[in-house]
Amino acid sequence: MTNEFVLEAITREFPESVISHSEPYGFLTIEIKKEDIKKVIHHLRNSSLEINFLTDICGIHHPENSAKEIGVVYHLHNMMTNFRIRLKTFMPKENAEVDSLTDLYAGANWMERETYEFYGVKFKGHPDLRVILNMEDIGYHPMLKEYRLEDGTRTDKDDKMFGR
Repeated sequence: MTNEFVLEAITREFPESVISHSEPYGFLTIEIKKEDIKKVIHHLRNSSLEINFLTDICGIHHPENSAKEIGVVYHLHNMMTNFRIRLKTFMPKENAEVDSLTDLYAGANWMERETYEFYGVKFKGHPDLRVILNMEDIGYHPMLKEYRLEDGTRTDKDDKMFGR
């Protein structure tokens, strides 16, 4: 299986869903509309492509882009052909919600809970969306780039040293 073959199969099946695509370091990466991400992943899993292993789900935060401030990244893998693909979907922070994949992949349960906890993304249909790593009453999502990384009283370090 090649990147071109899989990209063509996805764009043929979901022509309106693909926003953009790239191949950083040879890794097929496709941005999908958030309302279509679950049906694209379902197709990848159940079609002849057999991309049936969910490697990871994680969140990203781009505070400089309000239309695409929060993102969810899915890494999928066909274990038989060793083909890997990355799917991304973006949304405004105020509407950070996507469909849960727990009915497709049991392993999505913990990954979605972690993404909810650290980035505030709600997964519609998740059976038990709650905090699992931090204290339950933390009250914020610690991976959002809204909080200083260092003590404000320090003069030897500032957020610019951490890419902000």
